[in-house]
Amino acid sequence: MSEASTHPWDDDKFHEECGVFGVWNVTDAAALTALGLHALQHRGQEAAGIVALDQAGIFHSHRARGLVGENFSDKKVIDSLPGRAAVGHNRYATTGETALRNVQPLFADFEFGGFAVAHNGNLTNANVLKRELVKRGSLFQSTTDSELFIQLMAISLYSAVEERLIDALRRVQGAYSLVALHNKALMGARDPSGVRPLVLGRIGPEDGAHSWVLASETCALEIVSADFVRDVEPGEIVIIDDTGVRSIKPFGRTGSRFCIFEYIYFARPDSVMEGIPVYETRKRIGAELARESNVPADVVVPVPDSGVPSAMGYATEAGIPFELGIIRNHYVGRTFIEPTDQIRNLGVKLKHSANRAVLEGKRVILVDDSIVRGTTSKKIVEMVRAAGAKEVHMRISSPPTTYSCYYGIDTPERGKLMAAQHDLAEMARIIGVDSLAFISLDGLYRALGRPARDAAKPAFCDACFTGDYAIPLTDSLESADRQLSLLHSAQ
Repeated sequence: MSEASTHPWDDDKFHEECGVFGVWNVTDAAALTALGLHALQHRGQEAAGIVALDQAGIFHSHRARGLVGENFSDKKVIDSLPGRAAVGHNRYATTGETALRNVQPLFADFEFGGFAVAHNGNLTNANVLKRELVKRGSLFQSTTDSELFIQLMAISLYSAVEERLIDALRRVQGAYSLVALHNKALMGARDPSGVRPLVLGRIGPEDGAHSWVLASETCALEIVSADFVRDVEPGEIVIIDDTGVRSIKPFGRTGSRFCIFEYIYFARPDSVMEGIPVYETRKRIGAELARESNVPADVVVPVPDSGVPSAMGYATEAGIPFELGIIRNHYVGRTFIEPTDQIRNLGVKLKHSANRAVLEGKRVILVDDSIVRGTTSKKIVEMVRAAGAKEVHMRISSPPTTYSCYYGIDTPERGKLMAAQHDLAEMARIIGVDSLAFISLDGLYRALGRPARDAAKPAFCDACFTGDYAIPLTDSLESADRQLSLLHSAQ
């Protein structure tokens, strides 16, 4: 992980990984890809890019920092990306600096032709592989781990594109979903543990010529009027060309450890992830939270926007009125005002306003999705109390986050995670609430349709709550060994 740049007033949330999108055999492929990326904007707001393939086999690229609408609303930009196939990417930097050279899709010319790749996730042996490749003469053009797919394909001894990709995927460790485009096909792949999402969609009649879509979430299928076909399976590679869709499973039978935080926060509420509707799941999480830790109160208030469905579920289960006691300003931009110390302290009020008529004199239950550093939670509680709330109780629709994520989510070091440094009573005191409770891990699993968490075979990746990392952390372990060696040598 790296210290990726964040909004100066939004550094107390987990940040989305990235969004990927690809289309095959469609008119105006770049325009559809821009629409798909727009639907996936919540997964990354730092940069966006599209690579399109025209009928003559020529690739066209446009990549830029900023939001999709800022970069692809100009018809001239879309017209510069002709073709019936394209791949696109929304970036939030978890590795690599925030620079244009790291904006995806990345592109390379091979002997078999052009190849563009867009990647969501994080590789946990990237440093080890990069040192090995540099030693043998590879020249890296970016600092993002995603370039490893291209570099590993470049040294592969196989001739076919798909065999080179399989060869590369066998070398990497970590979490990934990716879409790739070459002269003859659109390809999609997921890591063997299926941590990061990828879905397959279809545009057109079942008995006619198909147009195909690959996307991080089903909400991106909806915006281009594509029908959901299925999730790409863990460890599967799908190859889409003019003959249809083929599937390769080079890793054999693999078990799924889908990221549980997709259901809590990352995915858009109208998406369906691994067959589970996100919106309904968040309401069930809220209901489970109410069953576990309800207190007498007058009103249930969500911390917008991600806390809304869970607060609805909580209110219904507890029989307490649901109200919008905090109003979010959706128009705070990244460069609205220079974040001086004084303005930084007021930053939460730029994003959220207290609805005094709802809060004054009330016993309030605040529902949020997570607590990271705790700084934003503290400011929101202060704002609610300043609006006249008589009591403030905070309920969190995830278990305490006590470990960092190494699989593509930008999280602070463990020492900066509030729940890793303080017990529940200390956290409540620091945040300034009358009571604080998190949903239990078993309660979260119950909300997802499981009786409880099976410690021997967890159904999801929940390492941020448990420290149970499903995929080896090669780079981190190597770094720890190196620091230990330096410490011993100094002694």
